[in-house]
Amino acid sequence: MGVVTVGELKTSISGKRSFRPSSTIRHAATEWPISDVSSDVTIEIGASSFALHKFPLVSRSGRIRRLLIEAKDATISRMNLSLIPGGPEAFELAAKFCYGINIEITLLNVAMLRCAAHFLEMTEEFVQKNLEARTEAYLKDTVLPNISNSISVLHRCECLSPVSEEINLVNRLINAIANNACKEQLASGLLKLDHNFPMKTMPNIEPETPSDWWGKSLSVLNLEFFQRVLTAVKSKGLKQDMISKILINYTHNSLQGLVIRDPHIVRGSLLDMELQKKQRVIVEAMVSLLPTQSRRSSVPMAFLSSLLKTAIASSASTSCRSDLERRIGLLLDQAILEDILIPANSYGNNHGTMYDTESILRIFSIFLNLDEDDDEDNRMRDESEMAYDFDSPGSPKQSSILKVSKLLDTYLAEIALDTNLLPSKFIALAELLPDHARIISDGLYRAVDIFLKVHPNIKDSERYRLCKTIDCQKLSQEACSHAAQNERLPVQMAVQVLYFEQIRLRNAMNGGHNQFFFGTINSQFPQRSSSGAGSGAISPRDNYASVRRENRELKLEVARMRMRLTDLEKDHVSMKQELVRSHPANKIFKSFTKKLSKQLNSLFRINNLKPIGSKPNAESRFLFQRRRRHSIS
Repeated sequence: MGVVTVGELKTSISGKRSFRPSSTIRHAATEWPISDVSSDVTIEIGASSFALHKFPLVSRSGRIRRLLIEAKDATISRMNLSLIPGGPEAFELAAKFCYGINIEITLLNVAMLRCAAHFLEMTEEFVQKNLEARTEAYLKDTVLPNISNSISVLHRCECLSPVSEEINLVNRLINAIANNACKEQLASGLLKLDHNFPMKTMPNIEPETPSDWWGKSLSVLNLEFFQRVLTAVKSKGLKQDMISKILINYTHNSLQGLVIRDPHIVRGSLLDMELQKKQRVIVEAMVSLLPTQSRRSSVPMAFLSSLLKTAIASSASTSCRSDLERRIGLLLDQAILEDILIPANSYGNNHGTMYDTESILRIFSIFLNLDEDDDEDNRMRDESEMAYDFDSPGSPKQSSILKVSKLLDTYLAEIALDTNLLPSKFIALAELLPDHARIISDGLYRAVDIFLKVHPNIKDSERYRLCKTIDCQKLSQEACSHAAQNERLPVQMAVQVLYFEQIRLRNAMNGGHNQFFFGTINSQFPQRSSSGAGSGAISPRDNYASVRRENRELKLEVARMRMRLTDLEKDHVSMKQELVRSHPANKIFKSFTKKLSKQLNSLFRINNLKPIGSKPNAESRFLFQRRRRHSIS
């Protein structure tokens, strides 16, 4: 731009401000001489006033010229221009330009000067290379070709509305950002293609500039401008992974000071509600800008989880939460425990649960009810892939279900520690997966055992229903040994564990251990009615296996009742014997009964009767009764 000449505003004796150049500033053109001519017009902008001269202003500003012409009083000395965009700072630079002082146009003031030039009507109609033309040249040469410069100037336009919209400056900057971003993406792709082409060698290649370097600078924009920029780059064809990175960076910077709450802020106060509102607006806007839902979405699971946690904490709209739950459900096989540990919004309820199990229940149900025809990647499969059995243990879908089952068991073990968690909610999650989703049930057994330990006072019906979700055939040897001695489990389950363990040992001795233990995985996939995941009709073989299993459970129940009755009888006899032995008159009683028994036995022998302790026959009973009647008569 060359040497910049700047003047300064000095205060006159009357207290008004008039232009006086700094004595230490060198001018690139002719020096502006210090004039003793007093000002003839005062421009008021808010609390500031500028004592100036009419001639330099009207020579370049059409608005000031028109206001002076339209004034009834030809000797008008005051004008109010408070609506000028940029305020006193913008007018000061424009006034310097009117006085012929060269001003420096930079990224910080070009938007302000362009809007001020439009407001003051400083066009080519009055003088060549007026302020409007100067600022337009700077925009075309320096701002619009560069993404970072465009973003910086767009940020300055936030406080220049509505003039910045009227002159189409905002739209021009947004379109420039979108076009340059797509050009850079294309250039980056071509560079990678040339670098990876085997017939070409490119020595001394400099490290490639990260393709998302400009996306970080978008975080300075307000939410409205950011939404418009992202919508523009999406329409221009920017890659979804790039869009995801931009969203993650902007969301992190926007919510960084809002998510971390000040402990001194009272819950439910006006300030707290204002923070929640800001969070809610940002989260709902970010969700609306997310790329299209897909099983191969470029949006990381951790980001979606953090959005859902913030949405629940800020009481976002139901549609926003449902959209996030759907996206997480599509990618659930990529999740870890921290992603699904979503705190509950316990506002106004001090006795609420720690985690939001309702959202997790819906997320797992979405995953289990995924329709392969809805997946856009399904179109790329050939006929052989379309004929693949997605419910077989080796299929991709089954592999994902096994991952999700481990994740659910870990989640159940974590939420089981919550003393306020209702058994019905825990049971609903435990019953969610189909039978073939678990190869080993040790994780589910561990979660159930923790829940029973933390909730010892649950109803017997709930305890039985909870334990029924565990497939005893899929417990490891260590889990079976623990379950057989676990007093928290119902007796029915302990009997089942012992029964299946005995069968497994017998099959192991016969060489058929693996066939029994993993047989149910390959041939028995009965679906629970409450699983929430239908995978087609059950084959006759599966139905027959299910009936056999139910019949076996009924037989075990009868056997358990018999064993229990026998144990009770033994305990009763043992208690009676112990009571007799511990009586103080035990010895006297035994001696008396012994003498009485001898006398009765001798009497029976005399009368041809069997001794005491044996059953008398019919003849002995007849003789005894006859002699007794004779003695009485």
